[in-house]
Amino acid sequence: MMNSKSKEKIKQLRLEIDKINLELLNLLNERAKIAQEIGKEKQTHGYSIYDPIREQEILENLIQNNTGPFSDEVICFLFKEIFKATANLQSEYNTNKLQISRKDINPIIEIKGQCIGGKDKTFIFGPCSIESESQLELTAELLVENNLKFIRGGAFKPRTSPYEFQGLGLEALKMMKKTCDKYHLISVVEVMDEKELELALDYVDIIQIGSRNMQNFSLLRAVGKTTKPVLLKRGFMATIEEFKLAAEYIISEGNKQIILCERGIRTFERATRNTLDISCIPILKQETHLPVIVDISHAAGRKDLYVSLAKAALAASCDGIMAEVHPNPKVALSDAHQQMDFIEFTNFYNQIKI
Repeated sequence: MMNSKSKEKIKQLRLEIDKINLELLNLLNERAKIAQEIGKEKQTHGYSIYDPIREQEILENLIQNNTGPFSDEVICFLFKEIFKATANLQSEYNTNKLQISRKDINPIIEIKGQCIGGKDKTFIFGPCSIESESQLELTAELLVENNLKFIRGGAFKPRTSPYEFQGLGLEALKMMKKTCDKYHLISVVEVMDEKELELALDYVDIIQIGSRNMQNFSLLRAVGKTTKPVLLKRGFMATIEEFKLAAEYIISEGNKQIILCERGIRTFERATRNTLDISCIPILKQETHLPVIVDISHAAGRKDLYVSLAKAALAASCDGIMAEVHPNPKVALSDAHQQMDFIEFTNFYNQIKI
């Protein structure tokens, strides 16, 4: 057993450690404040937060001045953890400065008397590609029968092969506007470049930026200069952070009417077309003020999974669902296998509507 003299010595040494701990705490926080100032300057001038050359210089200086008892390896490990924590602090500051993170901006997008991002869920259905007036009219009639207000359809189709159907372009835009005017619907149509955007502005209610163009920064800036709501799809190889920053490009140009769309990401899994990232939904809801909808058609590519995926997305607090519907999917000019026919759609919608 320890004698009283040893106990007293340990007590005194621990008091010294407690004092040093507080000094270290104050120094670490002082260091963090200075690092935050550096981070602000870097952000102002567009510099990267991470500076490997600077880190190496610091470590070399520390090693040269290290007199022990910690080894050089331990000193490097400890300071690398400090570097990591500091970088996270700087990144958090930059993230909190994003306009999409502001909670004082109204998250509800109003268009033609309809709200996206409010207490009611938004449902956007329609064909992958606009193929004819009769196709659009039949789909519009189905939506109206179900008291639905939004219709989607492709006029410009970004296809993997240049020899596949690329959409009807301006003719499709005219068909969409005519149909929406007749049935009092709100249209969602994708554009792929600034020239198509200019064409679409007179015909389309909501501009969609597709997965392949999520980081087409000139196009993002261009839609940011418009007054149209923008539905931004997540790139199929994009991180959540990259997705958020793509939205920031739009809002930085003045357009605050942004709808985020999770549509699945590419993974090693082949059972589905993509892998639906359910975790993306609550993260985006927590870290941005923007409404989030989920495109189940491109996420799964399998109609037998649509009900389950839609229910999961709604349970994860998404603001709406998007899916593809076609009067006769067997003759569809694109994505035939993943478009629901009207009977399939009715069964699907009856199971998910709330």
